Amino acid sequence: MDSRLAGFIRALRLAGVPASPAEAIDAAQAMALIGFADRANLKASLAVVLAKSAEEKILYDRIFDLYFSAPSSTAAALDSPHASTCSAADNLVRTGDAQVDALLDMATHSSGAHRLDTAFRRAAAQVGVDEIRFASQTPFFARQMLAELGIAALESQLRERLNQNTPQADIEARALSAAREVLQRHARAWVEQRFELFGQPASEHFMTEVAVQRPLGRMSPPDMERMQRAVARMAKRLAAKHAQRRRRRLQGHIDFRRTLRTNAGHDGVPFNLSYKHTRRDKPRLVVVCDVSGSVAAHVRFLLLFLYALHGRVADLRSFCFSHRLRDVSAALETLPFDEAMAMILREVGGGATDYGQAWVDLHNQHSDCIDPRTTVLVLGDGRSNQTNPRLDIFAQLTERAKRVVWLCNEPPVRWGSGDSCMLRYRPLCTHVSHCASASDLERAIDEALQAYA
Repeated sequence: MDSRLAGFIRALRLAGVPASPAEAIDAAQAMALIGFADRANLKASLAVVLAKSAEEKILYDRIFDLYFSAPSSTAAALDSPHASTCSAADNLVRTGDAQVDALLDMATHSSGAHRLDTAFRRAAAQVGVDEIRFASQTPFFARQMLAELGIAALESQLRERLNQNTPQADIEARALSAAREVLQRHARAWVEQRFELFGQPASEHFMTEVAVQRPLGRMSPPDMERMQRAVARMAKRLAAKHAQRRRRRLQGHIDFRRTLRTNAGHDGVPFNLSYKHTRRDKPRLVVVCDVSGSVAAHVRFLLLFLYALHGRVADLRSFCFSHRLRDVSAALETLPFDEAMAMILREVGGGATDYGQAWVDLHNQHSDCIDPRTTVLVLGDGRSNQTNPRLDIFAQLTERAKRVVWLCNEPPVRWGSGDSCMLRYRPLCTHVSHCASASDLERAIDEALQAYA
């Protein structure tokens, strides 16, 4: 595969366009037919292969223009205050090094812009600029590129002119200095462009992974923004994973007896295959969230996860409570997340925690949403504020459900202390675990969906 195409596909993947190996092969075949001469035709052809949705098309357009365009032109560099000095002395200043003199010609004439960009592209590939990870590496890689281009000869000539202390030497020194500045700015622009393509996305992915593992109660504002993107990707990944698993299950195993009977009219040649199918329930989730102050930070991320899952899980009901239980599914399905979250906290949060009343409300008002196909997912610390936990009602709910999974934001060492009822609720649940981070949340929902695989 052409190295330029390989780098482009890598940039696309870092930007969030999931180009598969098969699509990369198709893109290589398209590029072999189209070539680089007609840039617009190449862009349109690769877009057909690599960009599959409107969102991916927007990312594709931005990455293509950034990747296949030079970060700056020599003509733009010639607009600098020193350009006239450099150009006027162009015929007088020579370093004696053919490579550097050729660069000076390209840097001082707009007609050399394309060749200068080609030279910088080659130097960037030689020093591995695409491996940049941090913005602080920009000066280092820029210097490495200039060294690859042979700028040492130019700097040697510049030092020599500066030491001569003659009017003619000063003129030549100013011209050499201006030419070096043009080359330095070109090198820095190239490195900054590659950092935007490769370094910045990689750094952002690293920071997102850190945020995903960080305790939910210790999130900073930048982490909040990263988590919204990360949670959306998690929900999409979970939905795709379990949809694919269900498709594999639906195919089943070959039923030999039925196959032979079906193909009796073909002398037993199995033209039509019959399969054994095992009935699998579709995922049906009922989520109950404590939105009192003690778990508010955790609830935000669970609701963010549920917000992303709505529309991907066919049957999902979400309830929130602090004292009285309320169905918030419609808000999560129809409102932007920030508005839905504000409405939930305003209308449901703020009251004294009462788990017993929540189970009574769920039993009396929404019992029809729980049946043997339902997984009930509870998020809360199990602290019922010295009220009756209504274990009898909770037991009735768990008996009707397929599974009951409780995610507690408190560590197990605190279960049962003070007004915590976790040790009393735990025997009635299918699974109880400590949920401290977004990765814990993803794993718990993944396990809940696996029950339907």
